[in-house]
Amino acid sequence: MAEEAKQEKGDSSKVISTLVKVVLGLVFLVLAVYLLMGRMWWKDTWLVIKGCAAPFLLLAGMITLAIAKE
Repeated sequence: MAEEAKQEKGDSSKVISTLVKVVLGLVFLVLAVYLLMGRMWWKDTWLVIKGCAAPFLLLAGMITLAIAKE
């Protein structure tokens, strides 16, 4: 009986911890969208995305070739 009570307490704290993390993640996402769209940083962000596209594609191609070689 005591073990079941401990397990239930552990499960409820795990659920609360997960819920807090999900809410915090959603708050961060909303804040990021607000800053990108609301503050007109979209041009700068788009420039960074375009700058990162070529190295990402290069790395993805190298990994694909390495997997195909095996």
